[in-house]
Amino acid sequence: MAECGNDSDAESRISYGDYVVLKRGDVFKSVQVENKKKVIFEKQWFFLDNAVGQLYGTKFEIEAGGSLKLKAAKHTGDSLGKWCCGFMSLSADSFIFLLMRWYCVSPVTDSKEAGQDNRHIVDDGRSQKLTRDDIETLKEQGLKGQEIVQQLIDNSTTFKDKTEFAQEKYIKKKKKKYESDITILKPSTRLLAMMYHGREPGKICHLRYDSMAQILTLGNIHAGSKIIVFETCAGLVLGSVMERMGGFGSVIQMYPGGGPTRAGMESFGFPSHFHEMLHEFPLCKVNALLAGTLDLSEKDADSEANSSRNGQSESSQETSGVSEEKSSEPQSMEVSVDPQEEMRRAERERLRGQKAQEKKVKMEEKRKKLASAAALLEGRNADGLVIASRFHPCPVLMGLLKFIAPSRPFVVYCQYREPLIECYTKLREQGGAISLRLTDSWLRHYQVLPNRTHPVLLMSGGGGYLLSGTTVAADAAKARNQHKSEEPVAKRLKLDEISSA
Repeated sequence: MAECGNDSDAESRISYGDYVVLKRGDVFKSVQVENKKKVIFEKQWFFLDNAVGQLYGTKFEIEAGGSLKLKAAKHTGDSLGKWCCGFMSLSADSFIFLLMRWYCVSPVTDSKEAGQDNRHIVDDGRSQKLTRDDIETLKEQGLKGQEIVQQLIDNSTTFKDKTEFAQEKYIKKKKKKYESDITILKPSTRLLAMMYHGREPGKICHLRYDSMAQILTLGNIHAGSKIIVFETCAGLVLGSVMERMGGFGSVIQMYPGGGPTRAGMESFGFPSHFHEMLHEFPLCKVNALLAGTLDLSEKDADSEANSSRNGQSESSQETSGVSEEKSSEPQSMEVSVDPQEEMRRAERERLRGQKAQEKKVKMEEKRKKLASAAALLEGRNADGLVIASRFHPCPVLMGLLKFIAPSRPFVVYCQYREPLIECYTKLREQGGAISLRLTDSWLRHYQVLPNRTHPVLLMSGGGGYLLSGTTVAADAAKARNQHKSEEPVAKRLKLDEISSA
């Protein structure tokens, strides 16, 4: 029990080599904690060495020189206990009011003067007495962000005339600009999806985090299952599936091109046993695997042919060099061979042989991985299929559905609706799937504050479209379609036949 407690405590603390997510406001960035490595985030640079050993979720303040300082909490546990003392005897309305008052206390200013409206405030640029040079001087003097914000409030001629809501908005804006606080969080699907969607949405096909949650739910991703994943979202979908499975089961990544892309998956910082469940298989060999003509030694034969060609070219160069040396021997019979040249030639030969051996080992490892993934696919008993790519999903879906066992879910994500409509029509015509649903996700944030709760004006235009369904046995589907086609159409009776009857 003590060892389990120590392991859980170590997992909840930051250590060297971990991938973490930096947060400031609504901006996120994924970095790896390394010794004395300079990190640039939101136009500021700092080192993460002082964060090692601290708990995830801790807030730090960036000091001069790039060092991080642990930021103390605004309210201690004793003060919280005094606030909430006897809350069991309070009514629900009183307790909610107490919590709202707790979270809405302004730590910057205690000024209670506020105007009724902003009709007399003119934005002419003269309301602030401090200039940019004065603010830079305050920074050089070592004033912190909160102190600079207080100076801006004291030197503003229109701050007291603003309404209470406008004052809080002004404080929030200035704190965002001058306070240098960051929070270090543990990577998760939600954080990384928000990070990619906010910084580089094109890399993940504009996949929003609510659509990601629906993919994991509709695909029935759970521990111990065998899931096929084809995605071109920088490895974000792959990492989300692996996180949901918890290191138990099998994940087969189908990839286009020369190799898989896993930058997003690596940002999760999974332990080593998570990678043992991951397999990879090239999409270009799917047809050969379905036809039973997959040759695992084909790649090795090509590589050996290339290496042999390279060896022949190198040997020809060497023979030409030797012949040149022999031709020059009559001219310089008295010149002896340089021992340093012989040592350099031997070193080149050794390095060439070492590189060839390393390449051979890598090719053998790649062949073993390909064989293990092919063995998993040959059973055609996968528990689910997830597709999220920039390619047209119809041919990929029709090819990969053959590896899914009956009564298993599949889900396809696409940024546009028309390709999924084509997939829907194809599946209805071909059969092999039931419970087909084409859905569109919609998300809008709400601002929840006292006396000003309303939807946020700016929102995401769309989170893409999802096509989901359940596989059925292909033989049963064909028999059902054949029965429908062979059933004769009911003959319509003529009017005179009805009257004679």
